[in-house]
Amino acid sequence: MSDQSKALRGGEFLIRETTADAIFIPEEWTEEQLMMKQMTLDFVEQRIIPNLERIEQQEDGLVPQLMEEAGELGLIGSSVPEDLGGMGLDFKSTMLITEAIGGAHSFSVSFSAHTGIGTLPILYYGNEAQKKQWIPGLASGQLKGCYCLTEPSAGSDANNGKTTAKLTEDGQHYLINGQKMWITNGGFADVMIVFAKIDDDENLTAFIVDGHAEGISKNPEEKKMGIKGSSTRQIFFNDVKVPVENLLYERQKGFKIAVNILNIGRIKLGGAVLGAAKDACTHAVRYANEREQFGRPISKYGAIRYKLAESAIRLFTKESALYRATQNIDDAIAALKAGGMEHGEATLKGIADFAPECAMMKVLGSEVLDYVVDETVQIHGGMGYSAETRAELAYRDARINRIFEGTNEINRMLTVDMILKKAMKGEIDLMTPAMAISSELTGVPDMTPPPSDLFEKQLQYVRNFKKAILMVAGSAAQKLMMSLAKEQEILMNIADMAIWAYTAESTVLRVQKLRGLRGNDADLSVQEAIMRVYTYQASEWIHSAGKEALLGFAEGDELKMMLMGMKRFAKTDDFNTKEARQLIAMHLIEKNEYGL
Repeated sequence: MSDQSKALRGGEFLIRETTADAIFIPEEWTEEQLMMKQMTLDFVEQRIIPNLERIEQQEDGLVPQLMEEAGELGLIGSSVPEDLGGMGLDFKSTMLITEAIGGAHSFSVSFSAHTGIGTLPILYYGNEAQKKQWIPGLASGQLKGCYCLTEPSAGSDANNGKTTAKLTEDGQHYLINGQKMWITNGGFADVMIVFAKIDDDENLTAFIVDGHAEGISKNPEEKKMGIKGSSTRQIFFNDVKVPVENLLYERQKGFKIAVNILNIGRIKLGGAVLGAAKDACTHAVRYANEREQFGRPISKYGAIRYKLAESAIRLFTKESALYRATQNIDDAIAALKAGGMEHGEATLKGIADFAPECAMMKVLGSEVLDYVVDETVQIHGGMGYSAETRAELAYRDARINRIFEGTNEINRMLTVDMILKKAMKGEIDLMTPAMAISSELTGVPDMTPPPSDLFEKQLQYVRNFKKAILMVAGSAAQKLMMSLAKEQEILMNIADMAIWAYTAESTVLRVQKLRGLRGNDADLSVQEAIMRVYTYQASEWIHSAGKEALLGFAEGDELKMMLMGMKRFAKTDDFNTKEARQLIAMHLIEKNEYGL
């Protein structure tokens, strides 16, 4: 665990330095954690992959049976405390299991929905009686859960739901009426978390509903582009009687539950897509080594090596950012518990503090997966378009990840909004560094020569990336003020800059820490090549997004000055990226898998 004195608050990465020893890197997994990961990968390899066709056809009872098998291994209840039938693992360990299940295609969606949004609302918001009644069954997989929030007129705007709940005359039950759609696990759920408005309430209330209660009806399974093996149904509630003791948490606090559970869901999705992308990358490498054209394996061609290397770069950097954020959350939870807070509340508050990072990891992960599966299909050529290959299946399954758990557009805007709100509440000080950058722009340029140490030079680039973000965000907030919230294109540009800077920093710190752990004689040429290529790319991307944002609201001399600042802050030394990518690709080709 990293030193609490160095722990950052959520969003604070923009204004505070982080040292390599303060982050967790995947090379630090314990033997026990790696055994849990391997057990999960073995379960996927032995029980899911051989049954993919049956799962895709939604063979009756198969997914529920496989969920129970996962429950017997302890995978379903990894985040549930031991006294409620789970394994009581820390957040980071549960993320590793989530990653390992990510290559299970549709099954990973059913699994994630059950262990996340189907279970956690009761675990974190239920009273003792509710937890004792429902959680052991959910933790074992004997009960399957689903989450009924979305409605035809309430998607991203969840609080606009029309489902109602009215107290019966005897005061013993609520009668729920309404319609929910896109409900994962809806076809077989035993336990439903249903959001409805009581009487004329403005805000949602959450209820625990028996999935087999009278008055529940369902449309046939949705026909979807991908994740065909996961159950997705519309569910109708017609005078469904729900005991009053099944009201979850407090009246009109349902939206609070939804928001906090979605924070968890977003970063967990970042873990699942990482596993899926690693799996796809390995398939791409193996096919490239096997497939011969013009008398040699296609892995010998530069165009193919570029695709393999770029996939590896995006995977390694995404993994670096994901587990850095995950450790930050674990540290925040531990600090709150050390202060006397109950585990469930500490978990929610710790994750909520890092809500900006959760949103960033969702966006980053889903888009990394999209890149990797797209290039996996391309490397497979015509075979990649054939339903006989896993490449075609992975490509279709990937697309949903940019839509659910909040669209990537919503998550980008949330990232900036949440950081700005933290600043307005005084939780983080954005104003002081933003003002310092303003002075720097008008002052004499710093002529200090760049550091000679590889890592110090890379970290200096990252510091400048952050200056570029603060310059754009600070100027936009000052100039546009209250109307900034409506300037979606500018907000999305700023969010992208933040995601790239965070990922670049996470990668530099990971490789720097790895060098410290393994010593100067260790061969880290591949990891260092990944770090350098990504920082170089990030500088180009940040410059482009920053320039576009500035052109959207600034003008005249102010614009000229900030464009010059953008050029200065996004500058990195040129180097041979082709050679670096060749080195990275050769590592994958020789290992015949992703293997980093």
